[in-house]
Amino acid sequence: MPAKRTFDTELAALDALRDLSPEAAKPALAKALCLRSNFLVAKAAAIALHHQLTSLTPDLAAAFPRFLENGEKTDPQCWAKNAIVKTLAEFEYQNPELFLAGMRHIQMEPVWGGTEDSAGTLRGACALALVQCRELNSHRLLTYLTPLFADKQLSVRVNVARAVEQVGTDSAALLLRLRAELASDEPELLGACYSGVLGLEGASAIPWVARFLHPEDDAAAEAALAIAQTHTPEAFELLKATFGRSRDPWFRAAALSAIALTRQQEAVDWLLDLIANEKTHAVDAHEALCRSAPSEAILSRLKQLGKPCR
Repeated sequence: MPAKRTFDTELAALDALRDLSPEAAKPALAKALCLRSNFLVAKAAAIALHHQLTSLTPDLAAAFPRFLENGEKTDPQCWAKNAIVKTLAEFEYQNPELFLAGMRHIQMEPVWGGTEDSAGTLRGACALALVQCRELNSHRLLTYLTPLFADKQLSVRVNVARAVEQVGTDSAALLLRLRAELASDEPELLGACYSGVLGLEGASAIPWVARFLHPEDDAAAEAALAIAQTHTPEAFELLKATFGRSRDPWFRAAALSAIALTRQQEAVDWLLDLIANEKTHAVDAHEALCRSAPSEAILSRLKQLGKPCR
């Protein structure tokens, strides 16, 4: 019972630091970052971020290795490591070795029927944070990031695709193209690759992404959404043509959702015309517009048609 009271007392004291000024909270946060409790250290790291106490960067970096060793015992679920990396990334910490150590970390913890790796979130966060380390050139960054495309956890593979996009070079775009061409992965990862290439190359890459629309499967829907995010007239025209030749009802609905997300006035007018005059696709077009965070003007036009968003 005394140990429980001590933990509760320390937790309450940490929570109270949110209401102090940054300088008043700093000494207690520095002390808390030295505690053994991974939960309390995670809380301290989050509060340091809340107060933007970049002066605590050395304390945060020093705390990280303590929770790498025997992590399943010292830091179950990687609470401390995840919070520290999140804060250091926001503080633009520049030592790549810390993030590289996190990218390599695998932490097997007991679950029903066996063990499970709890460090996927950490590896993905470290991959994204590594890109901001200015001492690493683009070649070294891609050398470190590429192996994570083979990570067993989908979330890590998706985050490494986003990290590669942030590298921002022609080589990064080519790597994402290669990963997409290989396919044989979850649609979410392929979608991140499509979006990454479009983010790096712009609308000129739309014809390349359009090649992945033809199977009319989940990955094709990701390609449609990636094209929509270019917010270009070319995206609308291509997606409208894709909708017109599709024979799969599910994929037609996905294409309408992508068309709504192009944010093109021509796309809005076309969808409104479907709602008003085309019984077969009116419901899907209505749902697509309503899910696209429509403007007040669009909401007003839907009301005029007697089809308000609910």
